[in-house]
Amino acid sequence: MKKGVIGTLTGVINGMFGSGGGMLAVPLLESIDIETKKSHATSIALILPLSVISTIFYSQRGNIDWNTALKLVPLGLCGAVVGSILMKKLKSIWLKRVFGILLVIAGVRLLF
Repeated sequence: MKKGVIGTLTGVINGMFGSGGGMLAVPLLESIDIETKKSHATSIALILPLSVISTIFYSQRGNIDWNTALKLVPLGLCGAVVGSILMKKLKSIWLKRVFGILLVIAGVRLLF
């Protein structure tokens, strides 16, 4: 799959569903032979600018609860640091398994 297609698909999904574009980006990046941990990290780097643009558009339409968002950001940042440290320590196979479990849980929650 071409990198341009991956970028476009990730952008569309991110714009529609928030940072969920990363859940699409990881397997697509792995499909073009990027190693698992690099796929996860690359996905995060890709999602940041996409999320900024999505935030601007959602904000212009009044679709963001800024009070809640600003309360969640500080601990979210702490969680991001912890997650990046854990990713470095996890073997790729466990990273894939945990990611797969999260995808299944998210999918089941969305269905019901």
